[in-house]
Amino acid sequence: MAHEIPQPMLAKAVPDVPDPAKTEGGLLYEPKWDGFRVLASWDGDSVELGSRGAKPLTRYFPELTDVLPQLLPRPCLIDGEIVVAEGGRLSWEALSRRIHPAASRVATLSAETPAMIVAFDLLRDGDEDLMGLPFRERRARLESLFAGVPSPMHLTRATTDPERAREWFTRFEGAGLDGVVAKPLADAYAPGKRALFKVKHSRTADVVALGYRVHKSGRGVGSLLVGLCDADGELRNVGGVSAFSDARRLELVDELEPLVERDDAGDAVRGETDHNRFSSGRDVSFVRLRPERVLEVKYDQLEGQRFRHTVQFLRWRDDREPSSCTYDQLDVPVSYALSDVLTAPGEAGDPA
Repeated sequence: MAHEIPQPMLAKAVPDVPDPAKTEGGLLYEPKWDGFRVLASWDGDSVELGSRGAKPLTRYFPELTDVLPQLLPRPCLIDGEIVVAEGGRLSWEALSRRIHPAASRVATLSAETPAMIVAFDLLRDGDEDLMGLPFRERRARLESLFAGVPSPMHLTRATTDPERAREWFTRFEGAGLDGVVAKPLADAYAPGKRALFKVKHSRTADVVALGYRVHKSGRGVGSLLVGLCDADGELRNVGGVSAFSDARRLELVDELEPLVERDDAGDAVRGETDHNRFSSGRDVSFVRLRPERVLEVKYDQLEGQRFRHTVQFLRWRDDREPSSCTYDQLDVPVSYALSDVLTAPGEAGDPA
């Protein structure tokens, strides 16, 4: 059986946990895992880990490709998430470090920060293609396949109770998860389609504009770099704000012009953000701004000292002083043990 890996089915964002009565056949709710989406295929001879994008993940996770044939009872194709835990919670930083070009470093990291796969769908079982079956049946087949399968393979928790899903939405964030996914129980698998629903954490914060990158077109602001003051009052770069319209990009150039730092010759002073494996080959330069203007942004999570994802511009806050934009304003989720999310007896069972 050769590897035939489809595009994963995707989710569209919704503002709240959806009502199952409004979806024919009802919904199954799952925690939203914050990792690398993976379609893990074992064809009986070899394992392939396909990503949501075009980049294969197989070579970066040898600890998974080595054990999947030993742990799974038969060849299959699983839809799931690759995650890494540190300190009792999911760690995006540790997971990101696993994408490294050097084989020796990959081997070292596979031992130091081993990954897990959390499974949430079964697309092929032996020689049988399951994608045309309703999700209710695929879930039941997945549970049967995973009966007795140990770590690093895990079956995601699931419930048909929207109130339990809302509880998970709040409680599991402390373990590093970033929301809830709702899946129609009557639907077949739809590769590449946004046929699922996701509810993610969203918060607001006041941050300081530190600079901007020019848009790739060469016209207007591509993204704003923003910062927060640490305990010593020093401004730290915490991420970027993007997704501006063409018109708004041009407007921002004029709005930010009075804040542009200039040298003795009158030229704009430029800086560079740190390079990483994801920015290799990219222009990371930016136009420096005097840190005098505050804006309110919408964000979902903090990872270490930076925003986990690109944040969204909401409005300028000319009523705020930059020195008031500190880390103290950010919501910190209540700590919750990842092991309790992974090993909850009876809650990953029959969704019916």
